[in-house]
Amino acid sequence: MILFLASRPVVPRPRPSHRPRPTVRRPRQARGALLTPYRRLFTAPGSLAFTLAGLLGRLPGSMLAVSMVLMIALTRDSYALAGAVSATGIAVTAAAQPLLGRLVDRHGQAKVAVPAVAVFAAGATAMLLCVHYDAPAWTLFVCAAGSSGMPGLGAMTRARWAAIYADDAAARHTANSFEQVVDELCFMLGPALAMVLCTAAFPEAGLLTATALLVLGTLLFATQRATEPAPHPREPRTDGEDRSPLRHPGLRAVAVTFLATGAVFGSMEVATVAAVESYGDGSASGVILALQAGGSCLAGLVLGALPVRGSATARFIAGVAAMAVAMLPLLAADGLGSLAVCLVLAGMATAPTMINGMTLVQRLTPAARLTESITTAYTGLLIGISAGAAAGGWSVEHFGPTNGYATPAIAAALALTAAVAGTRKLQG
Repeated sequence: MILFLASRPVVPRPRPSHRPRPTVRRPRQARGALLTPYRRLFTAPGSLAFTLAGLLGRLPGSMLAVSMVLMIALTRDSYALAGAVSATGIAVTAAAQPLLGRLVDRHGQAKVAVPAVAVFAAGATAMLLCVHYDAPAWTLFVCAAGSSGMPGLGAMTRARWAAIYADDAAARHTANSFEQVVDELCFMLGPALAMVLCTAAFPEAGLLTATALLVLGTLLFATQRATEPAPHPREPRTDGEDRSPLRHPGLRAVAVTFLATGAVFGSMEVATVAAVESYGDGSASGVILALQAGGSCLAGLVLGALPVRGSATARFIAGVAAMAVAMLPLLAADGLGSLAVCLVLAGMATAPTMINGMTLVQRLTPAARLTESITTAYTGLLIGISAGAAAGGWSVEHFGPTNGYATPAIAAALALTAAVAGTRKLQG
């Protein structure tokens, strides 16, 4: 609400006039005003087609970790093995994503995404066979590493928006907001779908479904060639545009901030599950976590509809500051009701950080390295989520569930420190 009021233009109050003014009936646009920028966004030919295909291929990304953990835990009766295999897959994927992004920038989305998803499908299929036929545990680690060729459709859709609206900053802002909402929807629906499939059908159902959806979504996305950004096979060798994204000071500042932001997400999820269980209603964990994502969705939609004001750097730092402040009420939550309200507010505060962070990445990055830069930023987020989950679990175990939210609060403070320290770097 504070960000909404602050974004409104300050207009001097008109002096009273002695002349009577005619009554003017203004059309009611409140209901449709929020969606107007999004309607304009999708007037671009082919935008709806690649968005729907990308959504189909992005949903499995949030299903994979839960599917793999449940599948191995249910068939091998070992959460330790399941967690280790899942962590191996995440680590290799995090290392592979920026490399795939670089190949996409050089050779085009379709030429890289299709072979990449074939590699992923081969590794996932091998994993399913090894689990089904009770292969040795070491084979699971090999399969997890082999399934790291997952194409980053989220980065590719953002690159398409950036190319379509290269000269329209307002439309790019709306597109980044919309993509953040899509991410939140995927992370709300994906884990729940994976859990239902693995427990209600059979243990391998989650990974099998995720693989099928990812292959289908990627193939459909690759057929949308009209909106695909032009590849850059020969990178410019001047002005430092051939450098790795992490060598750019501004992008490095965003990546470090995203790393700490990911730690906020990972630790907050663990702390929420522990807190809900301590209140005696562990079955409500999914619903409570969905409230956080719902708050982020709502904030993302509203932010995308508001006019762009101020510099991207100022908006980014303001978003990180709001996120740091929003973590503090979680420390005082003492029941499901207060926790639910605090999580909605926390979710609303995280959306501006992600949206404005992506805007900065697009502004600081040459077109020849855009996909690589976006995937690099999200790799930092992914590593942060894993590290935050581990730190959150340690904190809950040693200090109790009621103090678990100290970890996301500390991580948010580190994110703010990183953003403020990189202010000058983010300017250029």
